[in-house]
Amino acid sequence: MKWEGNRESDNVEDRRGGGGGGGFGFGGGTIGIGTVILALLGSWIFGINPLTMLGMLSGGGPAPQVQQAPAHAPPPSDKQARFVATVLADTEDVWGEQFRAGGSQYVRPKLVLFSDRTPTACGTGQAAMGPFYCPADSKVYIDLSFYRLMQQRFHVAGEFAQAYVIAHEVGHHVQHLTGVSGKVEQARRNASEREGNALSVRLELQADCYAGVWAFHANRARSILEQGDIETALNAASAIGDDALQRQSRGEVVPDSFTHGTSEQRVRWFKRGIDSGDAMQCDTFKARTL
Repeated sequence: MKWEGNRESDNVEDRRGGGGGGGFGFGGGTIGIGTVILALLGSWIFGINPLTMLGMLSGGGPAPQVQQAPAHAPPPSDKQARFVATVLADTEDVWGEQFRAGGSQYVRPKLVLFSDRTPTACGTGQAAMGPFYCPADSKVYIDLSFYRLMQQRFHVAGEFAQAYVIAHEVGHHVQHLTGVSGKVEQARRNASEREGNALSVRLELQADCYAGVWAFHANRARSILEQGDIETALNAASAIGDDALQRQSRGEVVPDSFTHGTSEQRVRWFKRGIDSGDAMQCDTFKARTL
């Protein structure tokens, strides 16, 4: 993936080495996000589902204030942090253009680099969650050790596969801005567990498609793709399908418990985005088949 020399975003907060924080108290109790995302290995891979976080905050009123260590920009010598900042900048450029074309303004998210654990407006973020998006503070969180785990555990390597992870989480930010995730959360409140999981799958697949839309426009504008890049992203999408993860973790597949979609579905929707470059093609909620 060609990225060096491109613009780096200044919306990156580096909390590495700044210490962590505890869980938040909701309704008199203390809730850490980690207790929620242990339910499925799929949530471990791509972070906590934004639906889960929204549900935790659905009691009404403003999000709780977070006490955190002072954040700073990553050092220029940190190549991996520079890579993340460059990918984030690329998503800013692409989605800024897409929102302007639709007559609205894109609000850029922050991306937080952390180690081990960090406080968020959604609870305590932990490295074991993988990258995740918190709608309550409009921030993407990532412990960069996740990329090493991608390679070791799932044999997925390559910078474009890493960029796909960031673009997927930014896709959740787009859903937050457009109101899609809020509508889904509202629908989940009156749905059964099975129906709620099905809605979550559609939300995640749309984020995969949005990641593909980003890649299409970024490559057209800045020629970021090199030979084999798309294949690495497709391998990543396939590796973290619910069916693949469940088969690996417990030897059986339980479709009703899926929250992110199968390997085939994740690949299909990412390809739809990168082949078309059209966010309107990413409406998983109107699709008869996924």
